Amino acid sequence: MLGMGSALETLCGQAFGAGQLDMLGIYMQRSWVILNTTAIVLTFLYIFAERFLKLIGQSDEISKAAGVFAIWMVTQLFAYTMNFLIAKFLQCQSKMTVMALILAVALLLHTFFSWLLMLKLGWGLVGAAIMLNASWWFIVVAQLIYIFSETCDRAWTGFSRKAFQNLWGFIRLSLASAVMLW
Repeated sequence: MLGMGSALETLCGQAFGAGQLDMLGIYMQRSWVILNTTAIVLTFLYIFAERFLKLIGQSDEISKAAGVFAIWMVTQLFAYTMNFLIAKFLQCQSKMTVMALILAVALLLHTFFSWLLMLKLGWGLVGAAIMLNASWWFIVVAQLIYIFSETCDRAWTGFSRKAFQNLWGFIRLSLASAVMLW
């Protein structure tokens, strides 16, 4: 998924350099469509992680623990996808300060609530998964609020049907980028 999202970095950099700021949001939306579709497919690996791990020879105890953790982490897969693409969108506009502030707040909240859920309340791996999900989604939502609050000039003009145009070309570029990084 990282490789597929890296195509966005190239396209956003080119669009920003060419002064086509309105294309940044379109490219990000196209990437959302492609990578969230990919995340749906990968969800099955998470759901069947226990069986898959047993199939490749992992012990029952580890397979069971990893399977439970993987189920709880399904929503994090989508948050990770969104965050990776939003970060590329903001980076190409040099919006690093807001990203750093959001991450700092997320780190503080994550540290406190991880301690609370895992150690104080004894939730173990489930507590860890809940906090990882909450932290990733906090970052995504905070960044989206920033983007939607009209602080990205012409780079975000709202949701557009243009995001669904030329998807096949975008998929090919994404796959080529993934192969290159692989």
